Formats: sequence, C-alpha cells, structure tokens
Amino acid sequence: MNGAEVLDVGRDAIWLTIQLSAPVLIVGLIVGVAVGLFQALTQIQEATLVYAPKIVAIFVSLLLFLPLMGALMSGFMRQIAARIAGM
Repeated sequence: MNGAEVLDVGRDAIWLTIQLSAPVLIVGLIVGVAVGLFQALTQIQEATLVYAPKIVAIFVSLLLFLPLMGALMSGFMRQIAARIAGM
C-alpha cells in the first residue's frame, strides 16, 4: 500500500465520520436554537430547560438515522476489505 492509497483511506474515513455525525449534530443544533429562541421570547431563564428536549431529539434522530449510519459503515468496511483482499 503506497502513500496515496493511505491518504485515500484516511480521507474516506474522515468523510465517513462527518456523514455519520452530521445528522445528529444538525438536529441538536436546531433544537438548541429553537429552545434558546423560546427562552428569549418567553423570558424563561432556566439553564436546564435546554437539556431535556435536546436529549429526546437526539435520541429520536439516532433511532431514525441508525439504518443510514449502519449502511454507511457497512459500505466503508466492504471497501476496506476489498482493498485488503486486492493486495
């Protein structure tokens, strides 16, 4: 395996990490902004109010996106196994 192939595998691994984490992070961001906006509009200054909706939203998003994440990881593993078999 030469340097270009190692960089290619590394780049693919970083891109896979971004693809796996992006849906959950985006859902957490949207819920956090929505709760923050709600707190600003209603003048409720409770610091712990953000955590419960964000935890529930992230849990639901994990349940929804878990098949996609599994498929992405499975495809990456097949790609790595094919590279190993091709050596």
